[in-house]
Amino acid sequence: MSTPEESLPVAGTVVLLRPADPGFEVLLLRRPDRGSFAGAWVFPGGKVEAGDRRLGEREIDDARRAGIRETQEEVGLIIDHLVPLSQWQPPVEAPTRIRTWFFLAMAPPEEALPSPDEVAALAWVRPDEALERHGTGEWTLFPPTWITLHQLSAFTDAASALAGGGAVQLFQTRVVDDGVARSFTWAQGRLDAGALPWRYLPA
Repeated sequence: MSTPEESLPVAGTVVLLRPADPGFEVLLLRRPDRGSFAGAWVFPGGKVEAGDRRLGEREIDDARRAGIRETQEEVGLIIDHLVPLSQWQPPVEAPTRIRTWFFLAMAPPEEALPSPDEVAALAWVRPDEALERHGTGEWTLFPPTWITLHQLSAFTDAASALAGGGAVQLFQTRVVDDGVARSFTWAQGRLDAGALPWRYLPA
């Protein structure tokens, strides 16, 4: 019998990297002013659909296929060789709960072509530049996005950032309400993605 956490809907998100001078850039897209993450800048991705599932395969593989499919649908880029980076568990208080896997991938040489129905704008930016735009209020970034950008800002080039993936980090979101203000915290650990069911290991 599956637990409530194991039965959550699953999504795959892809962080595309490309070399720049200096450093490297990531692809971010702004969602339309409606639906999920309205007006926010996010990485390409979306929920696992029936066609992404394979009988007997792991959740991470379904999420990887969803990320590849969504990237092609949203920005017209065909990718492969995704490197797992992190998994985000939503707080129990969230009205919509989706467990999301984040992957890294090198961008292909083709130009990104945004889907007009799903993408209001797109930009290739260095991680620190995206964080600066968020800090000034120019862009809206949700926590999984800005934390991922903060992690990537520690690398000097796309190759080293990609090489830094593979050891999946787990972020379990918790809501802290002290009666005056509400804040969010993240219990961080490592994820043994080779085990079924998932085993959570302390950082």
